[in-house]
Amino acid sequence: MRKLFMTIGLLAATALTAAAAEPAKMVDTKMGKAMATQKGMTLYTFDKDDKDKSNCDTSCLKKWPAFHAAAKAKAEGSWTVVKAADGKEMWAYEGKPLYTFAGDRKAGDMNGDGVGGVWHMAK
Repeated sequence: MRKLFMTIGLLAATALTAAAAEPAKMVDTKMGKAMATQKGMTLYTFDKDDKDKSNCDTSCLKKWPAFHAAAKAKAEGSWTVVKAADGKEMWAYEGKPLYTFAGDRKAGDMNGDGVGGVWHMAK
């Protein structure tokens, strides 16, 4: 019985830790702090988006892939889940949908910042 309670306690602690994990992290860059995926890829916002609504169409998503959320991801705190043009759910932070940039090849690249005057590193 003791082993059962220990197992249940461990599972509960693991579930709470997983649920509390944020989908992105803050990283230090040469341009200051910025948001990145857990793998270190820079995240961007698009000036033409509305609050909690992505206006990046399927053609746009080829160059600016949506920062997709896991199938059962839930909004929490400043994080919300919105629909991308590809029909999948994506993360938004403080109402701003988040994207990666196809021109970023490795963690830490920031090639999308300032593109077209409408793409900016998420901070």
